Amino acid sequence: MKLAGKVKPISYLKAHAPEVIRGLDEHGEPVILTVRGEAKAVLQDIASFEQEQETLALLKILALGNQSVITGRLGPARAAFARIRGRIKP
Repeated sequence: MKLAGKVKPISYLKAHAPEVIRGLDEHGEPVILTVRGEAKAVLQDIASFEQEQETLALLKILALGNQSVITGRLGPARAAFARIRGRIKP
């Protein structure tokens, strides 16, 4: 993703907020906001934000699982499912 065209000064956002928000919805690409030429914030649409959060959560689960493998904290799947079934019995 090329971000060069998506870098805007904060003054641009102040003057064109509705246009910037529409652009987020239409294109789904983030806008990088600068203050005195330095990148300070990223503005993105809510759908992209939620998708990124879900992706990060899945990556964290994978990393935790990988860490369990490395440290040897493994057990048979049958035992894990038995524990789960025991917890959800009515």
